[in-house]
Amino acid sequence: MLKLYNTLSRKKQIFKPLKKGKAGLYTCGPTVYWFAHIGNLRTYIFEDILKRVLEYSHYKVKHIMNITDVGHLTSDADTGEDKLEKGAKRERKTVWQIAEFYTKAFKQDINRLNIKPPNIWIKATDTIKDQLNLIKILEKKGFTYKISDGVYFDTSKLKTYGRLWKTKKRQDKTRARVEMVSGKKNPTDFALWKFSPKTGKRQMEWKSPWGVGFPGWHTECVVMGIKNLGIVFDIHCGGIDHISIHHTNEIAQAEAAYGKVFARYWLHGEFLILDKGKMAKSEGNIIILENLIKKGFNPLAYRYLCLGAHYRSKLCFSLNALKGAQNSLDNLYQKITELTENSSPSNSKHYENISRSVKNYQKRFLGFIQDDLNMPKALALMWQMIKDKKIPAKAKYKLLMDFDKVFGLDLSQIKKIKIPEKIQELVKQREQERKQKNYQKADEIRAEIKKQGYVIEDTKTGIKIKKISV
Repeated sequence: MLKLYNTLSRKKQIFKPLKKGKAGLYTCGPTVYWFAHIGNLRTYIFEDILKRVLEYSHYKVKHIMNITDVGHLTSDADTGEDKLEKGAKRERKTVWQIAEFYTKAFKQDINRLNIKPPNIWIKATDTIKDQLNLIKILEKKGFTYKISDGVYFDTSKLKTYGRLWKTKKRQDKTRARVEMVSGKKNPTDFALWKFSPKTGKRQMEWKSPWGVGFPGWHTECVVMGIKNLGIVFDIHCGGIDHISIHHTNEIAQAEAAYGKVFARYWLHGEFLILDKGKMAKSEGNIIILENLIKKGFNPLAYRYLCLGAHYRSKLCFSLNALKGAQNSLDNLYQKITELTENSSPSNSKHYENISRSVKNYQKRFLGFIQDDLNMPKALALMWQMIKDKKIPAKAKYKLLMDFDKVFGLDLSQIKKIKIPEKIQELVKQREQERKQKNYQKADEIRAEIKKQGYVIEDTKTGIKIKKISV
């Protein structure tokens, strides 16, 4: 049985979808004004793992992801510039060009990380009419008021506001994050529709019953989720930073308008942190995937690193940690090439025992991944299986391909590594020096081979050459 930690109930719950064998999944997408940093990408990897576990558990997943191309302001207090407008000024482009460029960059990043794309991509600017209709419903039901800079949601009118807040401490933190805008009735009230500035003209603005302007950030996900998955739907995901404001305000609007709690399961991924604290664009300490690629890392090494920590635990990032993940990934690739080279059929006398062992590994793997996506334990089990001498190479290979349906490390693409002739020649020279007992020279050749990205292992069955990261 699949169990997931539900932020709404604050406990692990057995996943029971609204429709048997189907799962509706909504994941908050990027605000496309700049590159996604690796902290953002950790959240998308966690959501991809969730999707893969659902599929592995035989659910047909309908996955929706939004593209925020308007309405996300630089402050949680519904003040400051629209991030897209700010990006356009920075790069001297139109907001539409900014949105298109960074949407493509984001899709390239998730492709590099082997993250499955959603069934439906949907942009905020494609749902302006739907957002206006939702605001009209909220207005009719008495949940809105108008001030000089826009139309706001009155949180005091909804008794259940703050469902996701764990404690009063969370409530106090939320209030501290939102400053009072002149005319707001309550600190937690949020903008549904913002008016365009009286001086100057925005590149993205629309007519509305209340005045020319643009939608608030928190409204878009409500209409996009309902438009594609209905209300109520199964699962809504995002980063832990969305709990106190963004997701709280989504729930508030849906409940005020329709009397329902929007989504049944709310899952949140923890922060990626650096030695000096949380990674954030506002702090100027961000790292993007392209930075890691330029340093020679395989993007999937970052995915492997993320698999090593539970999605609800903080993950401390460092280049040394990433190097460790790269080495583990390279070792895994090498093991796969060895398994494909040694795929002799198993002894029929032991077939029953082998089959029992394989089924045991599959059962344990399923138990770990269905226990709130416990990837660290699943990863450890994989290595245990690889080292298990009772299981033949062919069975190990099949298990690895099966496990990778969840891990997403693209293991099926690993072929036998072709050793360059130059390296093979150096290996021969080393053997000659060893035979002549010139061990110092042999060690120098070994060091040169390693410098070029390969390592030699002397085994009982002969010499093995492995490719490594340099």
